Amino acid sequence: MIPGFIYSTLATIPTTVEWYPKVGMVMIIANVFAILLGKLVIKNPVAQPPLPMPMMFGGMGWSELLATMSLGHILGLGAILGLANMGYL
Repeated sequence: MIPGFIYSTLATIPTTVEWYPKVGMVMIIANVFAILLGKLVIKNPVAQPPLPMPMMFGGMGWSELLATMSLGHILGLGAILGLANMGYL
């Protein structure tokens, strides 16, 4: 048996946008922006263990890449939900 307050809560949750190429492009752009931001902000990148193509990522290591990609996904989530709420996606 489901309590009544759950039904009222479900009615207030907005529907999320389904995945299609525009949504993917927004996430890619957000991740590239986060990597570029990481290249500018990280003063002493730890290059151990190194990435396969260190010149592409500005000498970042795996830990910096994972950190910037995590930030990129957070930014992408906010951008996708915001653009979907405004009706652009």
